[in-house]
Amino acid sequence: MSTALRNLDEPRAAVLESLCETIVPGSSRVGPVVYIDAIMSEMPAPQREAIAQSIDALTDAAPGGAEALRPLALTPAFQLIRALAVEAFYSDFVAPGASGPSAYEEIDFHSPLAMRIKKDWSYLGVVG
Repeated sequence: MSTALRNLDEPRAAVLESLCETIVPGSSRVGPVVYIDAIMSEMPAPQREAIAQSIDALTDAAPGGAEALRPLALTPAFQLIRALAVEAFYSDFVAPGASGPSAYEEIDFHSPLAMRIKKDWSYLGVVG
């Protein structure tokens, strides 16, 4: 188990990183691509392909940031990537080696119950 990507090639991973950062500003510090790639491993092939196709559909607009993505905001491709980007950040995931801080730290979510939880992402095949 590692942080090596198992489903996304480098070009798609780079586009996804850009999309995640545009959709959830600051999210790149937690390694959302590592999370998304890891959960893709648990999905059936058609769902993995849908994610790849969604990334491809947004590839040309991604470098243009929010303004370029705005016309695509209601497309299924954008909606899928947006859901994954939000989940990757607000699940409180921090990839091994990522600088952080986590979303919980950023929003000062320090309830006593949440603070007792030791995050173990090994079920996704992600370990540091």
